[in-house]
Amino acid sequence: MDHANTTANPVRRILVASLIGTTIEFFDFYIYATAAVLVFPKLFFPSSSPTAATLASFATFALAFIARPIGAALFGHFGDRNGRKATLVAALMTMGPSTVAIGLLPSYHSIGIFAPALLCLFRFGQGLGLGGEWGGAVLLATENAPEGKKAWYGMFPQLGAPIGFLASSGIFLLLSKTLSDQQFLAFGWRIPFVASALLVWVGLYVRLKITETPDFLKIIEKNDRVKLPVADVFTKHTKAIILGTFATITTFLLFYLMTVFTLSWGTSALHYSKTSYLIAQMISMLFFGLGIPISAVLADKIGRNKMLIIATVSIFIFGLFFSQLFSTGIWVITVIFQVIGMFLMGLTYGPIGTALSEIFPASVRYTGASLCFTLAGILGASLTPFLATTLATKYSLTYVGFYLSFAAAISFVALLAAGSLMKVNAHKD
Repeated sequence: MDHANTTANPVRRILVASLIGTTIEFFDFYIYATAAVLVFPKLFFPSSSPTAATLASFATFALAFIARPIGAALFGHFGDRNGRKATLVAALMTMGPSTVAIGLLPSYHSIGIFAPALLCLFRFGQGLGLGGEWGGAVLLATENAPEGKKAWYGMFPQLGAPIGFLASSGIFLLLSKTLSDQQFLAFGWRIPFVASALLVWVGLYVRLKITETPDFLKIIEKNDRVKLPVADVFTKHTKAIILGTFATITTFLLFYLMTVFTLSWGTSALHYSKTSYLIAQMISMLFFGLGIPISAVLADKIGRNKMLIIATVSIFIFGLFFSQLFSTGIWVITVIFQVIGMFLMGLTYGPIGTALSEIFPASVRYTGASLCFTLAGILGASLTPFLATTLATKYSLTYVGFYLSFAAAISFVALLAAGSLMKVNAHKD
């Protein structure tokens, strides 16, 4: 690998530029999820039925999942054609202002039907930007990495998940302690959305200072740019897109089980207070954050594929004991359950970005990795809380564990098949 990039792109700048966007992404996700439950049904979807208003609010939450693959294809196209740097700046400037705009929106009582319409528009803008953000951030890190440290560099964008969760949870806990319910509804909920402008400014400043990655410069040098990357991915790299998507499903499914489902089930069926369960989740997020660098170090030593296989087998086993650990109603054991689940999440999440980038050649890497990640998000995340709640209610928590283990088995097979693709592209590059 050409090491000239280490002077053009100082290590700290590369890693901050790759981390800042995913931190904003997850910060936005959590504050929107919280507001979709507590605020939006009352301010943007007035209805005689609170349930109908909440469902309408959740529909806007789901919009981002629809927009993400579109963003992955759109920004992936420009990332593979025009470069990683310019596309990352464009993704940030689509995602960031959309988030800030949500915090400034007038309510339904002020502008009527335009309020929910604009909320949908800006939520779609969020999702569109997010679809292009993750893949570019991972490539910025991995394509600037020195030999033997690809997974270590590639884990920095992944750290945005626990950092974003802790930042958003901390802000909401602080607001709940300092503001009354009326104050929170009147203006308090807007603070996190508007405050994200600071993160966006920092991200933009850092990204404008970086230079293009060495891998993309080689594409230009060899005249290897593809006219329509998304078509190339689906026609010439069909195996990679399928295997990459299924290999990543368990990562998303575990995350949404351990955050959305456990919070819902823990505060309803197990009768924990929301505050006590959020504290348990915040503790587990520290172990999520710990698992990411541990898995990255191991992935650089034994290989990304082997590390992901070990993590996936561990998740399969965890699924078999899911019910026993989660159904006790004892808070300390529940914390241990959350810690184990989120630590395993860190082990699978740390190397996944680097692994996905390695199953595609550099000419379509932005598009391919982004599409795998966003499609896995739809399959592994969008229906998980609903399906898990249905299984737990109609049958038992044991079947939720089986659901997780079944997904892990699918990912395991996909990872075994994807190993050869990584080796082929490693030799090409």
